[in-house]
Amino acid sequence: MSNKLVLGLAIIGSIFTGCSTGDDEGITPATGVISGTITESKTYAFGNYTLQGIVKINPGVTVTFDAGSTITCDKTTGDNALVVLNGGKLNINGTASQPVVFTEVSQVPGSWGGIIMYGDAPINAIGGAATATSEDGNNLPYGGANATHNGGSLNYVRVEYAGAKLADGTKENNAFTFYSVGSGTNLNHLVAYKGADDGFEFFGGTVSATNIVSYGCYDDSFDWQDGWQGQNNSNWYAYQTVKGNFGMEIEANNNNNAFYPKVANVTLKRAAGTTPEVAGTIEIDAFQFKKQGNGEFSNVIIDGYGNYTESSTTYEGAAVKIQDAATNTDQVNGSKVKLLGAKITNTTHTEAIGATGAITVNFPSANYTVNASATGASIESGNWVTVGGTNLIP
Repeated sequence: MSNKLVLGLAIIGSIFTGCSTGDDEGITPATGVISGTITESKTYAFGNYTLQGIVKINPGVTVTFDAGSTITCDKTTGDNALVVLNGGKLNINGTASQPVVFTEVSQVPGSWGGIIMYGDAPINAIGGAATATSEDGNNLPYGGANATHNGGSLNYVRVEYAGAKLADGTKENNAFTFYSVGSGTNLNHLVAYKGADDGFEFFGGTVSATNIVSYGCYDDSFDWQDGWQGQNNSNWYAYQTVKGNFGMEIEANNNNNAFYPKVANVTLKRAAGTTPEVAGTIEIDAFQFKKQGNGEFSNVIIDGYGNYTESSTTYEGAAVKIQDAATNTDQVNGSKVKLLGAKITNTTHTEAIGATGAITVNFPSANYTVNASATGASIESGNWVTVGGTNLIP
């Protein structure tokens, strides 16, 4: 592919994404192709780049992207993803007005693998295992004892149209996927836009994320397993439209962990007419806890998780659904699931319910509270949350 064509595609992509090319400042954007395994530290200056293939950042290598850059891939060339291996670092220095945008030419959800980061922070996998193998098609080990693992700093980043299955991966990938990433990693002002799987998924680890947006992702807006235990999360915003499952899907591999993650200032919204990703899978609740999943959530807005009709059967959405009896006994009754100060509107069950009539959910009164004045997530405006001239925070 010629440099002129690469530049042309990237500029077109930046127009669609609402990302400035910087031409108004008289700066000529750099161009180039990013491919293969990156073995030496480098900085990609402000520009329009093409990502080709599964690009991996090696251990000991730091890759930096300057503000305002657009990185475009093309699904017709094969699998594409940006993978940060354990020990590597990715520093993305976007700003509110000049985010760094990763996108795909076709603008079809599920067209590439998104950003995948590996670390060696603690996990608690199936059977209490301290390590596991990734399901993303890379088939790499993750998990360790380095709670402060540092995979870099992601600031003002938007990942668009991700969710593809790579190689023989058992599941689709997400816009952002974090395998045992540690608390030394900075995740701030990130957008998952129209992905075919989850917006954000954490596989264990200790990392926290602030000011993150999941918009129009087909599966869950936020998802975690393997004993993720981030403690300093705030301002999480989800808007589900067209297709979408749970606002948050929370599980812990049937491990009754003593810890739980904490997220303050949460907004989960489901637009009218949104349907589950796959017919027959009735996943229409704001929060779903299963397999000993837990967490504390404060200052929460839940809106739009109402009834859904399929094949003449009407299903009722809930603010919180507890999927199994063990989770109810150990996590709800054990005070490791908390919904504090929630404003719940346009949702059929404002109380927590069990997945079947056999599960009766009775939260300790202090752990499930409502507040009509809850404000939810407070998201900064700017190009980082604007696509094609549309503000993603309706």
